[in-house]
Amino acid sequence: MRNIDHFIGGGAHATGERQGEIFDPNSGSVQAKVGFGTAADLDKAVKIAVEAQHGWAATNPQRRARVMFKYKELVEKNIEELALLLASEHGKVIADARGDVQRGLDVIEFACGIPHALKGEYTQGAGPGIDVYSMRQPLGVVAGITPFNFPAMIPMWMFGVAIAVGNAFILKPSERDPSVPVRLAEIMLEAGLPEGILQVVHGDKEMVDAILDHDDIKAVSFVGSSDIAHYVYKRGVANGKRVQAMGGAKNHGIVMPDADLDQVVNDLSGAAFGSAGERCMALPVVVPVGDKTANELREALLPAIAKLRVGVSTDPDAHYGPVVNAAHKQRIENYIQMGVDEGAELVVDGRGFTLQGHENGFFVGPTLFDHVKPTMQTYQEEIFGPVLQIVRAENFEEAVRLPSEHQYGNGVAIFTRNGHAAREFAHRVNVGMVGINVPIPVPVAYHSFGGWKRSAFGDINQHGMEGVRFWTKTKTITQRWPDGSATGENAFVIPTMG
Repeated sequence: MRNIDHFIGGGAHATGERQGEIFDPNSGSVQAKVGFGTAADLDKAVKIAVEAQHGWAATNPQRRARVMFKYKELVEKNIEELALLLASEHGKVIADARGDVQRGLDVIEFACGIPHALKGEYTQGAGPGIDVYSMRQPLGVVAGITPFNFPAMIPMWMFGVAIAVGNAFILKPSERDPSVPVRLAEIMLEAGLPEGILQVVHGDKEMVDAILDHDDIKAVSFVGSSDIAHYVYKRGVANGKRVQAMGGAKNHGIVMPDADLDQVVNDLSGAAFGSAGERCMALPVVVPVGDKTANELREALLPAIAKLRVGVSTDPDAHYGPVVNAAHKQRIENYIQMGVDEGAELVVDGRGFTLQGHENGFFVGPTLFDHVKPTMQTYQEEIFGPVLQIVRAENFEEAVRLPSEHQYGNGVAIFTRNGHAAREFAHRVNVGMVGINVPIPVPVAYHSFGGWKRSAFGDINQHGMEGVRFWTKTKTITQRWPDGSATGENAFVIPTMG
């Protein structure tokens, strides 16, 4: 039985008696245990981080960027090892796990350009003999709390930029699949990062609260469910921290009558069922405009769903694998039953799906509902599984209104050949990220990621220049050098630039 410890001060650090079980989602068996830390474990990591951060912040940005370049090289060299390890704990298929790592590496690649991103502003002659300039400085010790569904990508989204700008970073990954985050920290040491700048602590709510309450942690980034995101935001801000807390989602795909139906079906198959639907940018709701569009889409979806292959993570032909654990499988199946009870039409039922030789694995087959109504709880809440719901809209106005009025506002997509409809939709929809004929509109690394409404708490998004702003504070200097001409008669008047 493997035991996964904290990664503190450059090495493994064992903790107390409390532990969590890590399952193999393909077989249902326990494959490892992770030690849950305490506030004392966190405090040890923070003290090490405080000491290390001063020297790291004093390292010039170009040298920090060179560590990022080396890190990118080493992660790419080890990407197959990381993908296998990720798939073994999460359950996603190897190709998808490889993509998880690669999308994190995209942000590391952005962080390689940190000398340019950190440049401040300068105004010469803002007043008589006065120049004004600004600089961005690191916050100190910062932290990230990451979810189970992207154990490589989201940690790298956070610590890549945070470390590049000069902070020390403490990562609290999901206790369901913590091995990849620890391995990422180990590789960072190989890349030349000083000990103590990237550390990993494990735990549950006790560790989360310790992070939110620790005086020396200046900022916290979180990704998870909306209720916990709201809790993290309120508690962190109450303790004087800078907080960004990304929550849940219920992303809609609007299908206009002129859409390329073959493209829509292909995109929906991947966006709704890929990674077993365990993505905050999955597309679990499709909104065809008009009954003719809805009927045609439904008929086209049925054979496509029938062709989906659900398999173990290492099956190269599988489209998706198991969900992360038994509790999550039960949660998804409860939502399917709730949809039936609410009166939605269950067209394809994924409950009871098993694989020969893996009967205890956490598999859920693809599920399709039609005639889902906005008043239904299954529509209002995030299912986070391989469940696609058809919500029929009478016209374009209703199609815009559905995602705009939903409690979540992470992502949305519209499928159409009509440029005016696409432009109008993108302008009006009350959602943070929009795809036009793109089913999963996750922005590239040099832009930023962030939803609206209950999908995000805080004012600054993830990665890109938004990440640079979140992980730094701006200092502005107004300077004048004495030249012997000052008379001093205005010393008690507020200075102006006139």
